[in-house]
This record gives sequence, structure tokens and C-alpha cells, in this order.
Amino acid sequence: MAQPSQHQLHDKEFGRNWVKTSRFLFYVQVFTLLGFVAGCSGYLYTTRYKGKPKVEVPESTQYNPKYKS
Repeated sequence: MAQPSQHQLHDKEFGRNWVKTSRFLFYVQVFTLLGFVAGCSGYLYTTRYKGKPKVEVPESTQYNPKYKS
């Protein structure tokens, strides 16, 4: 079994081959962005608006107020 030459090992290093390095960094950015979007979407879904609450409004503060006589 022949051992790989120094030149072949040198080409496979992460810091030496800029094509593999840039491809790896691109995929890291893509998966990080997808994870961020999924996390934000999940958070917004869990804290979504549940509907209009029933609020009691005093009669004296309505558009046509009703005062005590």
C-alpha cells in the first residue's frame, strides 16, 4: 500500500485549498441562515396573536357616553 505524497496531503488541507474552504463556508452560512429562519418562525408561531380579548369598557368612555342622571 503506497503512502500518499506530501503534495497530495497538502492539497487536502482545509486552509490550503481555497475552493473546498469557500464551499464549506458557503454551506455553513446557508445552514446557519436556515436554522435562524426556522428558529425565528417557531418562536413567532408559539407567541402568535391568540385573538381579540373581551375587554370591559366603562360606559362613560364610549363614543356615545352614557352618564348617570
